[in-house]
Amino acid sequence: MNKIIDKKTFWRLLGMRAIGAAVVTAQGSKGPAGFLALSATHVTANPPTLLVSIGRETSALSAVNESGGFAVNYLPKERDDLARLFGGQGKEKGSDRFKRGEWTTLATGAPVLLQAVGSIDCRVEESIERHDAIIFLGRVVDWIQNSEKLPLISFAGRYI
Repeated sequence: MNKIIDKKTFWRLLGMRAIGAAVVTAQGSKGPAGFLALSATHVTANPPTLLVSIGRETSALSAVNESGGFAVNYLPKERDDLARLFGGQGKEKGSDRFKRGEWTTLATGAPVLLQAVGSIDCRVEESIERHDAIIFLGRVVDWIQNSEKLPLISFAGRYI
């Protein structure tokens, strides 16, 4: 028997897994865009490829489509303010979110957080439409790493 799960319950269940807090960014014609990603992970190491899932309602979707690239920024433990901001809890919207933190760009032009534990810059190789999201497969083209920093972990609606 298949149980029907509502959207709110589904997101609450997904929140019960501990994941590194990641902000996915892209540079679009309207400026930089980004969001807190629950679905940003590796696909393969040969060639290095990441997967990000972007909801059709997410403003950053058009920036990824326009630019053909995105960056995944793994937040450091001390930047839970950015996780909340890019998760939609702040007053700032769109490019105003990038006024916090120090940002640069790499190969794709997507914003990269200099204080991130690590940032991975990708060119879109494929997009897959699935229900209310677009799944992007991106080939890694550049990165930065700050291995001395501890990652921010998201678990059960809190940051640890």
